[in-house]
Amino acid sequence: MKRLERKGTSRVLIYVVVLAAAVFLMWTLRLCSTPSPSYSREYRASGGDTLDVAIEYSPLSLYEYGDTLGGFNYDLLREMARINGLNLKFHPLVSLNAAIDGLGRGMFDIVVADIPVTLDYQDRFVSTEPVYLDKQVLVQLRDSAGKVDVLSQLELAGREVWVVANTPAVTRLRNLSAEIGDTIMVRQDSLYGAEQLFLLTAVGEIPRAVINERVARALVSDYPDVDISTAVSFTQFQSWLMRKDDAVALDSINAMLGRFKGSVTYDCLVNRYF
Repeated sequence: MKRLERKGTSRVLIYVVVLAAAVFLMWTLRLCSTPSPSYSREYRASGGDTLDVAIEYSPLSLYEYGDTLGGFNYDLLREMARINGLNLKFHPLVSLNAAIDGLGRGMFDIVVADIPVTLDYQDRFVSTEPVYLDKQVLVQLRDSAGKVDVLSQLELAGREVWVVANTPAVTRLRNLSAEIGDTIMVRQDSLYGAEQLFLLTAVGEIPRAVINERVARALVSDYPDVDISTAVSFTQFQSWLMRKDDAVALDSINAMLGRFKGSVTYDCLVNRYF
């Protein structure tokens, strides 16, 4: 009897493995047949007329659930590519540092992320035409009574704040520290993006973080104990980054962006994501 049970169990396992292999094969064939823009984790320049886009994982830039891809920047670029006949290859990244480093080394042509137009990158790169507006907010947990530890920017004095490394949030907090005449302990994280810092704050791994408001709003509905009501910056233009020596591509992208922002499709994307 036990031998028959083992034989039946083995047969079921074989069926499960075969079924899983078949599903994987169908999924792979579907990916192979998907038209451009393509989606790759191979971080090397494609060459030719293909633009390599380093895109940050975030609720606004790119998200992935199962085999579904979405995000404001991702959908916007796909529509621009479709309208203008662009060949794009997307390279999803969690670390903005890695994306910017790859841009500087010629691995990518554009870095697409939640990046405000500031002076931080202007010594090495150039910002495209603004894509949308956003501002930086403080992410923190409420206590059991629903109260927060920091009610205003002034109360950040002497506090520890986590940010994505080498981003404009670092400069903003340093300037804010000078404005309030006290030290803000800025902890730069070079591994994680804004979404991950939000989640680390939500589970209590870090005390607080500063990220863009639109990313925070896309996440906060699932975390009712998280507060994002304290603004850290004024509203700023958000753009993508390109190399200064790539003037022709920059002019083309800016022209396409300018036309697209006047379209109904752009308005629909804004309404959908914002």
